[in-house]
Amino acid sequence: MNDKNLMKKNGFVGGAFISTIGIVISKILGIIYVIPFHALVGSLGGALYGYAYTIYSFFLSISTAGIPLSVSKVVSHYNAKGYYGAKKRAFSLARKMALLMGFICFLFLFFFAPLIAKLIMGNLSGGNSLEDITLVIRVISLAMLVIPSLSIYRGYMQGHKIMTPPAISQVIEQIVRVSIIILGSYLVIKVFKMSVSFSVTVALLGALVGAVCSLLYLSRIYHKNKRKFHEKEAKDEPLIKNSEIVKLIIIYAVPFIMIDVVKTLYDLVDTTTVVKGLVNYASYSTEQAETVMGMISTWGKKINMIIISINSGIVLSLIPTLSEAITKKDKKEINNHVNNSFSLLLSLALPMAVGISMLANPIWKVFYGSGDGDLFLSYFVFVSLFICLFTLSVTIIQLFKDYKLLLISMLIGLIVKMISNVFLITIFNKIGFPAYYGSITASIIGYLITFIICIIFLKKKYKIDFTDFKNNFLDIVLGVIIMVVVLYVLSLVIPISVNGRLFSLLIIIVYALVGAGVYFVYCYKMGLIKKILGRKIDKYIHKKIEDKN
Repeated sequence: MNDKNLMKKNGFVGGAFISTIGIVISKILGIIYVIPFHALVGSLGGALYGYAYTIYSFFLSISTAGIPLSVSKVVSHYNAKGYYGAKKRAFSLARKMALLMGFICFLFLFFFAPLIAKLIMGNLSGGNSLEDITLVIRVISLAMLVIPSLSIYRGYMQGHKIMTPPAISQVIEQIVRVSIIILGSYLVIKVFKMSVSFSVTVALLGALVGAVCSLLYLSRIYHKNKRKFHEKEAKDEPLIKNSEIVKLIIIYAVPFIMIDVVKTLYDLVDTTTVVKGLVNYASYSTEQAETVMGMISTWGKKINMIIISINSGIVLSLIPTLSEAITKKDKKEINNHVNNSFSLLLSLALPMAVGISMLANPIWKVFYGSGDGDLFLSYFVFVSLFICLFTLSVTIIQLFKDYKLLLISMLIGLIVKMISNVFLITIFNKIGFPAYYGSITASIIGYLITFIICIIFLKKKYKIDFTDFKNNFLDIVLGVIIMVVVLYVLSLVIPISVNGRLFSLLIIIVYALVGAGVYFVYCYKMGLIKKILGRKIDKYIHKKIEDKN
């Protein structure tokens, strides 16, 4: 693709499509790499990788979350008004802000890594050492020096409705990162016969190298097309102070930062309490507890991303349409968009979560070579469902610009998670369930509380009528129950649990096709497709079915 095509401006649909393709490819690469990586580093290596990445994600949220979108909005705002001088300064100021925040976060992570490691492990021994955890945190902290600048370039181009280079940069970043994770781990363990901890350290360097390659690509595109970005400053352009530009960037960025930080804090609570909780209150060995932590922070999370990615697409399509309806104060359209968004999310995420739960054994075997994590995954997958409901509900509140409610609802859920995590680990252990179910339950309750608060306020304060969603919810649940019954009958003929990755993959394909087929037919017959997706989609599907018959 030549530079002329790369720099072509995209409309909303085209831009959303290109952005979504970039996200989907990145997510697929992010899911696939765990199969060889798990085989190389094992459970303890996964826990070590998860410690570093969870801490890194939290600080990344503080320094860069919301900044690409914020810069995009600010640039688009000034560009539309013809304030080209202000637009250029916004780019420059945003880069300085991001670089400063990234550098501060890097310094904190690098110098306080030993204290963070101590916070994670306490005085426990028998698993990953404090030295190993300190090292991986310091290595991943290096990426904080690069990614803030990368996020600014992406946001600046998106603000000009140039979506292709940012999407390509995402794919480049992920390809380089995944290549280093797999190749680096293989060379360290299989060729040089070095330790798992050093292999994880090399793998974490992938975040830095991937970001550098992506930044070099976008920087090259930017400098080759400077004229396209920097129009001449108009003579009658009003003087806009730097402080005003900075204030605007912060106003746009803060809500997104809040959402991202709170979601990351859920992971941080697990990182700092699960291992110690399992060892001290459930009689797990340190190695067993870290194996569970690896499942929570790395291995299980990658499978959950399959469902969470669906929510990303729904939120992406909701933002412009609901924003427009809110601006116009069109109550009927607002009501329809909110109800349809929740209905669409649940109609896709619930059957997928239930299906993955039923197929936990073969799915874990395909990804990780054994069925040892099936008991974990069969429950943990439902966390993804509640993350989706949480994300969609807080995004809607954000679009109403009710930032106070947004913060309060998220903090209440987070506080419940913090208070109940170790407590529920203890309770589940005492009643005979796997103790780590306590941590999973604490996450589900926290996300659910935020979702319920948002729903209540949307109904009371913004007069959203959820009757359509309630009716659709009952229909969706009934469809999932029918799907489960059919799959249970199928399991009497074709057992779910089999030996070997290939046979497990075949089982997943067969069950997925049957389950999806049953659920789709139910939704079509009950009119759910028409109610949620609209008459055009329903007529299109009906025509296709008639053509085949």
